[in-house]
Amino acid sequence: MVGEVDRVRAGVQSPAWTRAGALLLKAPTVFTIGTGRSGLALQMAAMRFMHLGLPTHVVGEVTAPAIGERDVLVAASGSGSTARVVRAAETARKQGADVIALTTAPDSALAKTATEVLVIPAADKQDFDGTASVQYAGSLFEQSVLLITDALFHALWKTSGTQATELWRLHANLE
Repeated sequence: MVGEVDRVRAGVQSPAWTRAGALLLKAPTVFTIGTGRSGLALQMAAMRFMHLGLPTHVVGEVTAPAIGERDVLVAASGSGSTARVVRAAETARKQGADVIALTTAPDSALAKTATEVLVIPAADKQDFDGTASVQYAGSLFEQSVLLITDALFHALWKTSGTQATELWRLHANLE
């Protein structure tokens, strides 16, 4: 499994991630959407974006406002065809927002809707014969979403020059 994650890391195209980071930093508001475990991984990414001081919301939470012009939606779907995620991306684009798609499928509906496509070279959840991964369903994709968005956060944080104590100031204190 560790070797699979390393193979995914080696296949990530960093120029696209650099462009995605620039979109995030200039966005008035950042939204994340994914379903199942991909959604959980993006909730963790949303927390890190918040630590950077980016106004961030998880789609579907009752306090998430409307998406608007110049906002960014970070959307994850291994197959790129998850209906809820694709619909959200289409709505975001209609509202003038940018969409960053995380997917294994560069020709998918989600990828075609996106402003920036971050291809994660991992198995999607329907890799039943285990050719792309020995792990069940989309596990490799979901793990990669978490690790790669954490790496993106780390790069943005280090570039910002912000001290860890400043990030901690924004950490939840009502736990």
